[in-house]
Amino acid sequence: MTKKLIILLLAIAPIAAIAQNAKLAHINTSEIFSLMPEIPGIETQLNNKQEEISKNGQALVDEFNKKAEEFQKGATTASEAVKADQEKQLAQIQERYQMFLQNSQKEIEELRQKLLAPVQQKIANAIKAVGEEKAYTYVFDLAAGNLVYVSTTNAEDATPFVKTKLGIK
Repeated sequence: MTKKLIILLLAIAPIAAIAQNAKLAHINTSEIFSLMPEIPGIETQLNNKQEEISKNGQALVDEFNKKAEEFQKGATTASEAVKADQEKQLAQIQERYQMFLQNSQKEIEELRQKLLAPVQQKIANAIKAVGEEKAYTYVFDLAAGNLVYVSTTNAEDATPFVKTKLGIK
């Protein structure tokens, strides 16, 4: 029993020593992200793309409405085969519209990721640089929501340092 206790203490001792020397900091990447000068331009590009998609979607809706109106006008005189063909055409337009919506969402998300990736990388690089300059052992992100408590006496807020590194206020 004593041997096990000694082995346990020897195993825990280095961990305790490291924990005492650990320098902790926290940041808020949401705050930093919202202040990045690139964000308004990115939002504009995304809004422009969304407007373009809306116009194209409206064109499909207009096509559907036009066809439906044409079919209703001729519904009383059309044969069953013609009516079935017209219903099939309307169903195809609806299907195209659904595919358009799915592809548009994917396209917007891909554009968002493409535009935001350099900004995210820039922030990550600044966090790493501040972490190295200030000799932090750990830097926790408050925006990630995984941190339930931050002691202001034992952890330093590195957000201002990262903002300075990025040249934002």
